[in-house]
Amino acid sequence: MQPIFEVRNLKRAFGGLAVTNDVSLSMAPGDRVALIGPNGAGKTTFVNLVTGNLKPDSGAVLIGGETVTSVDAIGRVRRGLVRSFQVTRLFADMTPAEHVALAVLQRSGRAGRLFGNFLGMPGVMAEVEDLLGKLGLKDLMHRKVSEIAYGQQRLLEIAVALALRPRVLLLDEPAAGVPQSDTGRIEQALADLPADLAVLMIEHDMDLVFRFAKRVIVLAAGAIIFDGSPSEVTKDPRVREAYLGSYANASHAA
Repeated sequence: MQPIFEVRNLKRAFGGLAVTNDVSLSMAPGDRVALIGPNGAGKTTFVNLVTGNLKPDSGAVLIGGETVTSVDAIGRVRRGLVRSFQVTRLFADMTPAEHVALAVLQRSGRAGRLFGNFLGMPGVMAEVEDLLGKLGLKDLMHRKVSEIAYGQQRLLEIAVALALRPRVLLLDEPAAGVPQSDTGRIEQALADLPADLAVLMIEHDMDLVFRFAKRVIVLAAGAIIFDGSPSEVTKDPRVREAYLGSYANASHAA
C-alpha cells in the first residue's frame, strides 16, 4: 500500500543549529502514530515544516504520493493534510455551527456564502449536525464559543478538522488544558475518528499516548531516535535517557 503521508530527509537549521535533522517517516491510511520528545526536541518546527508554515532547507513532503514541498499551507489542506493546534484558535463570538459550516463551505469553495445563508443550506446543515452530534456538541451548536467549556472547544476543533475531510490529521496536544473530568470525551473522540484516517498526534501525556498510539516516534535534538511499537519504546535505552526515564522506570516498577 502506498503511504498517504511521507517525509523524506527533512532538514531545517536556525543560525547553524539543526532543529530538524534529516527526519524521514511515512504513514499509511488508518495509522495511529504518536510523536513524542522532550521540550526543544523540534516537534513544533517539524509540524510547521510538514504543514507548509515553514520552508525546509532540504528534503521533501508528500501527500498521497504527490510532492507538496513547495505547496503552501492552504494547498496542503486542500490535498488532505489538516492540523489542529495546541491552543484553541476558535472565534469567541462565533457558534460551533458557524465554525463547522465555514469549514464545510471552505472545502467546497463556497466560504463567501457563510453568513446569513448556511442555515438555509440543507446539505451543509446535515453535515454540521452530524459532526457536532458525533462529538456531543449538537445541543450547543448555536451558543457562542465563549459560552462553552474549554474541553468542548477542543472537541469543536476536532469537528472543524473533520469537516475539511482530511486524509492525514495532525493533532497538537488535543487534551492540553482540558480538565481531567473532560479528557474522557477527548479520548472517545479520538477513538471514533474514521478508520481510514491517518493520525499523527503530538502529546506529552504518556498515558494518553499508550492508549491511543499503535506506533510511537521519538524526536530528540531534531532527529528521530525511535520508531516502533508502544511496548518497545519504554525499553529503548536512548529513549529512556532522552525522555522517558522516570515514566519507564515507574512503569517497570509497576
